[in-house]
Amino acid sequence: MKNTQSTVSNKKRNMTLSAIAILIIIGILIFLESNSAQHNYAISIIERSLIYAVVAVAMNLLTGFTGLFSLGQAGFMAIGAYTVAIFTIPVETRPNVYYISGISDAIANIQLPLPVALILGGIFAALLAALIGIPVLRLKSDYLAIATLGISEIIRALISAPQMDRITNGSYGLKNIPGFSNIFAPTIIAAICIGIMVLVINSSYGRAFKAIRENDIAAEAMGINLFKHKELSFVISSFFTGIAGGLLAVYMRSIDAKTFQVTLTYNILLMVVIGGIGSVTGSIIGAFLVNCGQEWLRFFDEPLMIAGVQIPFFRTGFRMVIFSILLMVVVLFYRRGIMGNNEFSWDGLGRLIKSIPAKFTRKKANKSGGEN
Repeated sequence: MKNTQSTVSNKKRNMTLSAIAILIIIGILIFLESNSAQHNYAISIIERSLIYAVVAVAMNLLTGFTGLFSLGQAGFMAIGAYTVAIFTIPVETRPNVYYISGISDAIANIQLPLPVALILGGIFAALLAALIGIPVLRLKSDYLAIATLGISEIIRALISAPQMDRITNGSYGLKNIPGFSNIFAPTIIAAICIGIMVLVINSSYGRAFKAIRENDIAAEAMGINLFKHKELSFVISSFFTGIAGGLLAVYMRSIDAKTFQVTLTYNILLMVVIGGIGSVTGSIIGAFLVNCGQEWLRFFDEPLMIAGVQIPFFRTGFRMVIFSILLMVVVLFYRRGIMGNNEFSWDGLGRLIKSIPAKFTRKKANKSGGEN
């Protein structure tokens, strides 16, 4: 009886704390939006972090929860980005964008609302994933990573090909993409996308994904159709990656093929590894840490003068050196990522806070014991 009462009280406390945290986040967003002129830089970082949080969770769904190591995220983001850009650029400004070869008559007068364009971009990415998944998902481990990386580069090459000039504008890219009207738009879209992926992970399909990750032979022996569930995970991940690409296009307001180089995939993988492979909250934390960290360390790229003498290390590129060192420190102390394969909980946070004084007490006891 006591255990039941304590469980109920813990649930009520966790719900109360979660509600308070959500209200605080909403309050911060309202404050930033109402003072957007003064906090435009902070709003920009938050928007970019939210976009990368979506694609990091999508990558973790495939890699962390299904055990499929794919490096094709940049290609699927490109599909979503170009779909959103093509169908949301105002019709009256398109002649200024497609000023070299002109625009194809098939898309010249089609303009879609952002939510519809985002879903369409996700569908196109998912359809391509379903098509290429038939041969590619029969590969395993590094071979799958190499194959998806190659497909990503093929997509990027096709986008910038001269034959695609009247659709993608080739190597000139697309501009005049309408941006976000406020910070709430990307926040709500990111929350919906991540929420749907969490529902998938906690469903029977998600449990099948985890079984495949742990041991595909045992999973098949239990009656799980390996190819069907691998294909489903690949398609769902690609769908939300395409949506994230569309959000990135809206955020940047201009894109070209160079935006979706392989380094983009590596950055996303970095977020997943730092946050924790197999953790949704870890992916979100990793996305915010990587994006915010790169911006906070930007002052290292600026020359530093002390007593009229310029410090030699402070120059363009030094920021990434410091950032890499910090990442190595994180990986050394958190080899499974910050969250590992765990999810955030208020009980876990409470245990962590309580353990900090105990660690210091233990260190003092060890020192005093050593002195004696």
